[in-house]
Amino acid sequence: MSPASTPYAAGPRRRPRILRWVLLALLIVPVVEVAAIIGVGKVIGGWPTLLLLVALSIAGAWLLRREGTRTWRALSEALRTGQMPSREIADGALVLVGGTLLLLPGFLTDVVGFLLVLPVTRPLFRGLLAAAVAKRLLSDPVPGPRGPSDGPTVIEGEIVD
Repeated sequence: MSPASTPYAAGPRRRPRILRWVLLALLIVPVVEVAAIIGVGKVIGGWPTLLLLVALSIAGAWLLRREGTRTWRALSEALRTGQMPSREIADGALVLVGGTLLLLPGFLTDVVGFLLVLPVTRPLFRGLLAAAVAKRLLSDPVPGPRGPSDGPTVIEGEIVD
């Protein structure tokens, strides 16, 4: 059976919309970060700006370690008790992304990173993440095995003597 005759064969692959946003962010975020660093440097001076960036990175690393440990413990506890760890997995993803942003130099990434890692603001982003995942799953189903209500299964083949 050729790939073109499979029931799920697709035409030329289109780039996912998220890839466009990531590429755009990779172009815009560094420019905004440099502008923010220069702006803060003009207000408080060069050395204090550098010290502030280092202090934010240290605070971010500490917070990442603390919240990462808490999230890991919560995930382990949920698995140990047999509960579905959906909240803990979402928290783990948010802490991972937030921690990555906290380790990058810059003020904008630090603000977003702190918002993702702090336990006070994380539930808001957890809800946004759940909504995005649900929208993705409901609007773009993954092709899977055919169910009994999908009609008879046809298997193409050849008879070889």
